[in-house]
Amino acid sequence: MYKTQVSMRKRTGALWSSFSYWWGRRSLQSRLVAAYIFIILGPCLLVSLYSYRAINNTYVRDAVDKNSYLLEMEKLHILNQIEAMERAAQMAYSDKVIQNYLVNESDPTLGELIDFNTTTFVNLNRIQFNNPNIEHLRLYSGSKEVHEIWPIIFREDRVSMEPWFQKALELNGQELWSFQSDDPDLMQRYSGDPPKGQPKVSLLREISIPAGHHVGMIQVDMLLSRFTPKTYTAVRDNQSQMFIAGDGMQLFTRSDNSFVQKYPELAGAIAGRLLKYGGTGEWDIHYKENGNSFLLIQTPLAQIGASLVNVVSMEEVMKDISHTRNLIIGLNIGFIFLVTAIAYVLNAFILKNLRRLTETMKRVRRGEVYTGMSIRGGGEVGELAHHFSKLMNTINTLVAQAVNKQALSKEAELRTLHNQIDAHFLYNTLENIKMLAEIENQRGISDALTSLGGMMRYNFKWSGEYVKLRDEIRHIENYIEVMNIRFEYPVLLELSIDALYLELEVLKMSLQPIVENSVKHAWSAGEEEPQNRTICIQLSEAEEDIFIAIRDNGSGLTPERLSELHASIYAKEEPGTDASGSAAGGYRVGGIGLRNVHQRLQLFYGEAYGLEVQSEAGKWTTVFMTLPKVLLTGDRQT
Repeated sequence: MYKTQVSMRKRTGALWSSFSYWWGRRSLQSRLVAAYIFIILGPCLLVSLYSYRAINNTYVRDAVDKNSYLLEMEKLHILNQIEAMERAAQMAYSDKVIQNYLVNESDPTLGELIDFNTTTFVNLNRIQFNNPNIEHLRLYSGSKEVHEIWPIIFREDRVSMEPWFQKALELNGQELWSFQSDDPDLMQRYSGDPPKGQPKVSLLREISIPAGHHVGMIQVDMLLSRFTPKTYTAVRDNQSQMFIAGDGMQLFTRSDNSFVQKYPELAGAIAGRLLKYGGTGEWDIHYKENGNSFLLIQTPLAQIGASLVNVVSMEEVMKDISHTRNLIIGLNIGFIFLVTAIAYVLNAFILKNLRRLTETMKRVRRGEVYTGMSIRGGGEVGELAHHFSKLMNTINTLVAQAVNKQALSKEAELRTLHNQIDAHFLYNTLENIKMLAEIENQRGISDALTSLGGMMRYNFKWSGEYVKLRDEIRHIENYIEVMNIRFEYPVLLELSIDALYLELEVLKMSLQPIVENSVKHAWSAGEEEPQNRTICIQLSEAEEDIFIAIRDNGSGLTPERLSELHASIYAKEEPGTDASGSAAGGYRVGGIGLRNVHQRLQLFYGEAYGLEVQSEAGKWTTVFMTLPKVLLTGDRQT
């Protein structure tokens, strides 16, 4: 044994040495092609196997979901039919007149028979008439003196030999559900009964008056074609078939185009699994016979001691899966051959071009100017040469951009210095005028200049897009104070904002255009200037969002004008409209300031935020602004 193992090791070592020697003598091109095939073949096999399993599971899951839904819908129909049969039996069982008639041991008079036939018997017929799916409502009396009234009231000696009759007696008044393969004609001459051979389900219940004293039996029949229509559907379907299993594991289903005819062991398999399910609660959904796969989907009908089974053939599904699998394998094989051929052709250029690329890279490393290189062919060397050329072009571009950025930075610094000089000149001028106003005791002019100076500083000092709500509110107050110089009756600004919200982040110049719009348009020009003009700013919070309402008590907007304003605010920029919102023909859309604010809010915060305008003509206009609750640091406030 030991010598044999040593001999096997030597032989294996010799074979590996021979292979290594042979492999080492192969050309680089051959080894690269073999490596490509080996590298590609493994992933392709794994992807193919994974794809096949995923497709198979997807097809099976879809088939289970679809047919489980159909099974549940059929179960719901059956439960409705069970309820209808139980209701009919209860109505007949609880009628005192019927009970007295069935228990009667003496011969009733002709008048009593006529009265019973014209009232109570009509009510019995109405029970069946109101439930057209019920095939028979039959009452059996144990009294030999009872008068039979066909097709409902019979003496029970007609059915006392039936197996279900004895089972119903043993239940002592409880319901018995019995499945029968045919519907016998009790009257032998009643033309309304269906022919024999139609399976049915019967609800049977013993009549005991008083309890423990046998009087008769109630039978409510329904054909299985109405009780479970999908089990006996006339639509031919080669892919699925429903079965209903009654007491004794007897299976009922359609007779034409049935799986049972093609697969004789299927019925036994269903019965065996139902027995196992009744004992252990386990159900195996997969079944295979004669090379064909099936899905056995089952749902219990515990109320009647039966089960509903949907048998789904996987023949067509497996054909689709096999076709897809073969297609994937074929594509993988074709892909491997294609890559192999391409690699073989491209590798022919690799060795020839590799030295040229190396020499070019050495020259660049020595500091020589890169003038470009042209390497024909593909493969790794061609791709490397392409990327090397792109890299050198990018480096040259970055150098040029760095030089250009330095020049632009110097120019920006000069422009900033110039703007600072201009701004300081304006501030100093305003301060001088303010001092003159104070010397002349013109306090109103002095205050207006102070507000105007604050507005100018706020506008010129643009250090970023975001400011504190406190700064924006102060800017609006300055604006209102400046604008009130024009009016005989000033515009009052009312603020309803808690101090803790003043540190929130808002876009700079987002509230001022709305207030400006109210000042300019809320009170119609040309009319007598109203004395009470108020702009109210309120702030509220909900679900980590901030809602700011800017409301004026102006003339408001008509519904038509409000609709046009909404269209202007929410309109997307289209060809033919310039940046200011004016149409190509010079027609001004309106609401440009509101539209710009709305677009800025959505640009910086997202599509969920923006403006909404509400108004009532002649009374008020309110602009609602929605923005996230964010501190000026950019963090969400909790």
